[in-house]
Amino acid sequence: MLPNGQRSRGSTRTKDKTQAEELHDKLKYASWRQFSFGEKPKVLWDEAALKWIKSNEDRKKSIDDDISRLRQLPELRGVYLHEINKKMIMSIVDAKNCSDSTKNRYLALIRSILNVCVDKWEILDKKITLKSYAESPPRVKWIRPEEANALITYLERYPYMAAITKFDLATGLRQANVFGLKWPQIDFKRRICEYYPEDMKANKPLVIPLNDTAMKVLTRQMGMHEKFVFVHSRHKQIKRLNYKWWDEAKCETNIDEDFNWHDLRHTWASWLVQNGVSLYALKELGGWQTLEMVQRYAHLAPEHLIKDALKIDNIMTTSCHNLDTPYDTGKEVVTVEMMRKILKDLEEKWWVVSDSNARPTD
Repeated sequence: MLPNGQRSRGSTRTKDKTQAEELHDKLKYASWRQFSFGEKPKVLWDEAALKWIKSNEDRKKSIDDDISRLRQLPELRGVYLHEINKKMIMSIVDAKNCSDSTKNRYLALIRSILNVCVDKWEILDKKITLKSYAESPPRVKWIRPEEANALITYLERYPYMAAITKFDLATGLRQANVFGLKWPQIDFKRRICEYYPEDMKANKPLVIPLNDTAMKVLTRQMGMHEKFVFVHSRHKQIKRLNYKWWDEAKCETNIDEDFNWHDLRHTWASWLVQNGVSLYALKELGGWQTLEMVQRYAHLAPEHLIKDALKIDNIMTTSCHNLDTPYDTGKEVVTVEMMRKILKDLEEKWWVVSDSNARPTD
């Protein structure tokens, strides 16, 4: 019941009785302050988070990630926006058992919601400055062809796992793009695979050429499902990796325990660079937005730069004048021997002029 006699109904969105009672008391007190002193209505984090989700529903790919992260922030539930401060946020994120890059994703989401509360929705008075964590350099872990073959061979006992692993190594596609691949995206005649902007992380279309390895995998998948290219053993779309089989395969083939599925993409990129593919071509094949994003692979193949470095040899022997090359003065060719004679004559004349009896030592 509000101070003006009106009844307000709503859900506390929790099954915990204690939390529900605490939220009820907060709402009742806030209503009293608003009615008695004309204060600006106070908004809970829960309300702001829900409004954020509804206003970003068109960003289907990223909003799913936001919802997942919001579920991992139960400490902010039932807290008013004006009660949230930098110390509270950093202590919550610090306690997360994850990498600094993942912590930065939490901070980015919290920062975005609070900023829009100030700038657009006008339900919060001032912004909160949050300093991001210093992230480690991009991780590049890859395996050699013989290790990849051993991994695929072991996974043959789980046919669909072997298929998606081989296809990923052949194309360098991200996990979601492999698992969600549909037959209409494949053009067998032109040997290409097409992805629409909404399917890609960079929100840009991608068309990749299909090599023989990828084509063989696709051919074997034909007839397994009318819509999806890859399906699991129960003939339904693959929605998540079977980590039990994946870890088992790594263990049996002596591949590092921390080699994860995304490292297949790193492996694909590393193999291409090591075989002379330019970073620009790699960027286009992998669907990266900028060249900076593929610079992480540049150090893997200094050998392919040797042919460029050898150009200096030609330049120095044909265009530069070293000790074995005559120098053309425009009037006559002065050879090295002629230069030595001239220097010797000058040296002898210098000793005569200086009237010195002893030559200086070197």
